[in-house]
Amino acid sequence: MARAETDTAAILAAARDNLWLHFTRHGAHSGAEVPTIVRGDGAYVYDVHGRRYLDGLSGLFVVQLGHGRTELAEAAAKQAQELAFFPLWSYAHPKAAELAARLAGLTPGDLNRVFFTTGGGEAVESAWKLAKQYFKMTGRPLKHKVISRAVAYHGTPQGALAITGIPAFKQYFEPLVPGSVRVPNTNHYRADDITGVPGMSPERFGRWAADQVARAIEMEGPDTVAAVFVEPVQNAGGCLPPPPGYFPRLREICDRYDVLLVSDEVICAFGRLGTMFAGERFGYVPDIITCAKGMTSGYSPIGAMIASERLFAPFRENPAMFAHGYTFGGHPVSAAVALANLDLFDREDVLGHVRANEPVFRATLERLRDLPIVGDVRGAGYFYGIELVKDKATKETFSDEESERLLRGFLSQALFDAGLYCRADDRGDPVVQLAPPLICGPREFDEIESILRAVLTEAWRRL
Repeated sequence: MARAETDTAAILAAARDNLWLHFTRHGAHSGAEVPTIVRGDGAYVYDVHGRRYLDGLSGLFVVQLGHGRTELAEAAAKQAQELAFFPLWSYAHPKAAELAARLAGLTPGDLNRVFFTTGGGEAVESAWKLAKQYFKMTGRPLKHKVISRAVAYHGTPQGALAITGIPAFKQYFEPLVPGSVRVPNTNHYRADDITGVPGMSPERFGRWAADQVARAIEMEGPDTVAAVFVEPVQNAGGCLPPPPGYFPRLREICDRYDVLLVSDEVICAFGRLGTMFAGERFGYVPDIITCAKGMTSGYSPIGAMIASERLFAPFRENPAMFAHGYTFGGHPVSAAVALANLDLFDREDVLGHVRANEPVFRATLERLRDLPIVGDVRGAGYFYGIELVKDKATKETFSDEESERLLRGFLSQALFDAGLYCRADDRGDPVVQLAPPLICGPREFDEIESILRAVLTEAWRRL
């Protein structure tokens, strides 16, 4: 057997020479070692050299119950021995059926029909395709367009990417699927700039932002708009929670124009906000939920589009068919892991833990407001963003060159070197995003705050 140091060297060489990393500037690793994570335990991960990092992003908003949960690994192994794979193309298998029923019991309203995918982007793609086919089958063939929000991210497939509101992520892959329309997002910190009206209260801004959806529907023509896609708390742009009344008003608008409300909960579902699904927290029932990530706490890939009975109704009779699917959608092993994950949610009262500790997490992060570089702290549950500014009084942000130097040139690496894995992001205004595993508590919150304080203080000094 090769010596440990030889194995390590081979892994690092393969990561450098053969592995194509996702959303990564490979030039940044030129002549340098690619950071390589080898194991995890609870809220922490360890790199190939044994260094420990607090996982402040739950991998990628995924590892709800933390790393190293043997119950989830054992559920995967047990199912693989019984039935490792069978597709859901005209056939069912027990774990997919059981998981579908379990999810239907957790969703709001009559969202009882679960279409499994392998990830979130596929779930979004499926939802748009369902919306198009549903309206064609019910005599409204022109309803095909979708409305989404500025800076929102909905995935990488061609349809989901078209719905995404980040031009820089789209430009190399155009032309994309036509029919996507953008409306303003819900960043109340930037409401003066977004609305052109200074001093809007959160309630008034929420009404204004929802009403922009109505205006977009009218502008496009209600007979052409099929759906509105929104995240409960928008990720890109830095954790943008909905202002009070936003979602009930949006539900009213969608009902008035017969437009489907799609709640993209790929990040927000499965406890991230302290509820299993976001409608319970924000007071609305969507027509479709898209979800993935935390369904298995990352121990096996799975996603789902969950639709109301109304949308399934046209498919009940022969020869109707939703001509769409994925080889690995509802994979038996992933479904078994998801069921075990939900069992742990119940047994450990994970939702109650998040709700009890959310005020502590918020208060801990709020302490950072005394730093001159911190403009806003916002979010919900275990999902927060810290917006960085050049001037707190005016909310002046950084130039593109300053943002490049601050986020990619310093912050991301400095936070990691200090022992915190999180995301420094500038898809909208510059932010640091935090979404720790749902098992975390005050001790981990204090560690996050301490590292952020030291690194952000140094970032300000460098500017």
